[in-house]
Amino acid sequence: MTYPSLKKCGVCGLMKPSSQMMPGDLVRAPIASLIEVEHPQWSADQFICLEDLNTYRALHIEKSLIAERGELSSLEREVVDSLREHELLSANVDDEFIGQRTLGDRLSDRLAAFGGSWSFLILFTGGMAMWIGVNAIVLRTSAFDAYPFILLNLVLSFIAAIQAPVIMMSQNRLEARDRMRAEHDYRINLKAELEIRHLHVKLDELMSHQWERMMEIQQMEVELMTELCRGKNR
Repeated sequence: MTYPSLKKCGVCGLMKPSSQMMPGDLVRAPIASLIEVEHPQWSADQFICLEDLNTYRALHIEKSLIAERGELSSLEREVVDSLREHELLSANVDDEFIGQRTLGDRLSDRLAAFGGSWSFLILFTGGMAMWIGVNAIVLRTSAFDAYPFILLNLVLSFIAAIQAPVIMMSQNRLEARDRMRAEHDYRINLKAELEIRHLHVKLDELMSHQWERMMEIQQMEVELMTELCRGKNR
């Protein structure tokens, strides 16, 4: 059985597998400066574990956001904390919103849904036609609501007075859900933007390191060719 090689983190001092370590020379300069402020003994020749690297990376992002935007909002601080803890921000906003509804909220939503359906329109139209028919034709002489149907107008006014607040409550909750979705999208977009920015800088640093190594290899090849030419001339 083979065990993964262990390396010592220059920040926390713990021995961890190589897969959880990052060479110090690959750490970005701004992050390395933050590490050296709190740990002067750390250098680019040492290693740092990914857990500590994520902590200082989140600290660097937080300072960058403060420098760009001033004081961080609660949403931006939540994004920074998710970067520090390496957590996901994706969530089902609809399930979270539905779970927060009270009994009155569920009742008003059902009433608003029924009041805006064809079933309500058909039943309401049929009820009005039956009311008018009974009072104007069947019970013409002893109608309980004779023309001009004052009682019917009172019932309609009562229905309109109840229906309007119910619909407004339902619309307010829809707006609250849309705001929750917008905040959730903003957190995800901000985190994606920070991650992409970090990847761009990391790619530039890797290309710079590769270019330096290629130049070193090319210089060694030139020196070897020079020595071979000198040996042949002798």
